[in-house]
Amino acid sequence: MSLRLRLTLLYSTVLGGVLIIAGVMVYALVSVFLLNQVNTSLNRSAEEIIGQLRVNASNQFDSRSIFQYQPEDNISYQVWGNNRTLQLSYPTSMTTPLDEGGLWSGKQIVETTHDLTRNTRVLSVPLKTERGPAGVLQVGFNLALIDITRRTLATVLVMLILFAILLTSLVAWLLTARALAPLSTVIQIATKITKADDLQRRIPQTGPPDDEVGQLIEAFNQTLERLEKLFNTQRRFLADVSHELRTPLTVIKGNVGLIRRLGETDEESLRSIETEVDRLTRLVGDLLLLAQAESGRLPLNMNPVSLDTLLLEVFQQMQTLNGDRVKLKIVEIDQVEINADPDRIKQVFVNLISNAIHYTPKGGEIRVSLSKKNDQALIEISDNGPGIAEEDLPHIFERFYRGEKSRKRGKDSGFGLGLSIVYWIVTSHHGMIEVKSKEGEGTTFLVWLPLIE
Repeated sequence: MSLRLRLTLLYSTVLGGVLIIAGVMVYALVSVFLLNQVNTSLNRSAEEIIGQLRVNASNQFDSRSIFQYQPEDNISYQVWGNNRTLQLSYPTSMTTPLDEGGLWSGKQIVETTHDLTRNTRVLSVPLKTERGPAGVLQVGFNLALIDITRRTLATVLVMLILFAILLTSLVAWLLTARALAPLSTVIQIATKITKADDLQRRIPQTGPPDDEVGQLIEAFNQTLERLEKLFNTQRRFLADVSHELRTPLTVIKGNVGLIRRLGETDEESLRSIETEVDRLTRLVGDLLLLAQAESGRLPLNMNPVSLDTLLLEVFQQMQTLNGDRVKLKIVEIDQVEINADPDRIKQVFVNLISNAIHYTPKGGEIRVSLSKKNDQALIEISDNGPGIAEEDLPHIFERFYRGEKSRKRGKDSGFGLGLSIVYWIVTSHHGMIEVKSKEGEGTTFLVWLPLIE
């Protein structure tokens, strides 16, 4: 069953239920009102009859006292004596009691009697004189007109309810078709995207963007956009991995072939093979680390860490590896303690400072600082190298991404994974990393990490 049909049935059922309840209430209220009117008429007629009745010396009702009384339309009455004999009747053709039970009740009651020809509302009133009980007065009201009125009202209500349900069903069917039209568009375009593998297509927004359908279309378009980015990233990732693997594998294969042709071990070839194997090992290790980080399974051994001590250790190591090529300088260092994995944070410092050393020309300067900003630690690593092109800045934390204009590939170039690893380590520590750079003026990386509570 389609959603359109389900909504139409739902609206029709709800409206039908409400109308049926309202119709029953209207019918009941009208019936009660009409019966109250009948009861009022019976009481009034009974009072008029009792006011004109006279009893003779033999304790019999005198018909002459009420001979000229004309009751209201649909009213009939009977006067029964103590011995339950009929003494007066209007019309005179009625000889059976209007209400058999009322004759013997001994109290004033109102009942509705039924026979084959009519329904009658009967008021039974015991009659008393100064000498005691004199009989029973029964006043009846023919309910034929009331029954016709109620049947007519019931028929009208049923017809109106049916008409309202049909009209509502038709209107709901048309309105839901219009309201659900964007969903049909979503289905069609999604089907085309699936068949054609075209993630660049988007669903047009034809209705108001703030309703549920508009929000669904917006969410679907955002999903398509993210899928497109993920697909392109995966495709570029596979291409980059293939490229990075091709070079060391080619070198290894060439050296193995050279050794085979020479028929003897060549130390230079072995050294080259060892170097390329080390590169492959680092590549696999970096990819495994990124896979763990992106899946949320990056192993972290969290402990209180003195960030200033850790930074000084890394600084001394980098100073040793750097030699006199560039100037390494700590411009500010504060005592800072954070909750972190010291090995991973050390990896962040090593990668950022190594990058700065690699891309800073000989004789350049690298400035490192550590300070507190509110409830966070701020690490700044600046160089005066060639900088990063503005179009490259949004992508530098992507895997295998390297800006080719200012950062040339060399023999010692990495795989383009270092900044991706740095990003995921900082993020896993609930921190943030950002970069500021201008071409020809240098680059500054800023790492924010939360202080220990």
